[in-house]
Amino acid sequence: MKTAFITGAAEGQGLSLALKLDDLGWKVFAGVLPGLVTSKLTVSGRNIIPVEQDVSTTDSVVQSSETVASKLNGAGLNLLVNNAGIANLAQGVIEGLDIEDLQQLFEVNTYGQLRTVQAFLPMLRAVAPEARILNYASGVVIANTPGAGAYTMSKHAVTGMTLTLRHELAPLGVQATTIMPGGVKTSMTKDIHRTTQEIWNQISDNIRTVYEPHLREATTQILPDMVVNRGNSVEEMTEKVLKIIGTVKLKPIYLVGKDVKPLGIMRRWLSDSTLEKLIRMSYKIDTRY
Repeated sequence: MKTAFITGAAEGQGLSLALKLDDLGWKVFAGVLPGLVTSKLTVSGRNIIPVEQDVSTTDSVVQSSETVASKLNGAGLNLLVNNAGIANLAQGVIEGLDIEDLQQLFEVNTYGQLRTVQAFLPMLRAVAPEARILNYASGVVIANTPGAGAYTMSKHAVTGMTLTLRHELAPLGVQATTIMPGGVKTSMTKDIHRTTQEIWNQISDNIRTVYEPHLREATTQILPDMVVNRGNSVEEMTEKVLKIIGTVKLKPIYLVGKDVKPLGIMRRWLSDSTLEKLIRMSYKIDTRY
């Protein structure tokens, strides 16, 4: 029986993937924040084991890996999915970012993935060459959405980590890849028109005065409209990720979702300057140089 550990599995894409893998006969360890409800994971007949884990703290991640190792009783782990992430901290233009919020965002989105990879790699190596790591980045790594600089930075770092891991783990038989999802209709994007409006209310007056005339429409109307009108359902994303898991040889990066798939083609064929120009045009951003 194949085994998997999924971070951030209490809801959204992590929950959906846990349930689907269980349906396919996998034994799934579901990482969940302490205190969260796990009733959807523990339905009678399912082979899913919730494991408390806070990826923002090293002790919690190490403890979760020890829990999984004890339940595997010497067997290895086939799949690690680094799905846990947040986007509701350090929002807004880069000049106005709160550094402490930015650090906390990185603790979850970037260092959280690093901690989990470090803690679970011994179990993955035990089943090489059958072991895989899926690290979730985001399509914003290519699109670089205005007003989401902090989130984009954290996901660029994930991409860099994963590309390096591919070299370091190749001799050991462990495959790693970066998943770059597009917009997904989850609790994170619920009421996105309202939440993007609120971001501007949290910015200092002097920063808002400089940037709001140029970027408010892009961040509170154009971007939310893209997510609502072209975003992907959790179910759609899960089916695509399942196909990736079943691939014999993983590619370095997968753009997942109908809204981001064209970015891969554009990135391959267009110059950086041309792609940047198209992104600015889509967000109606003027250029004074």
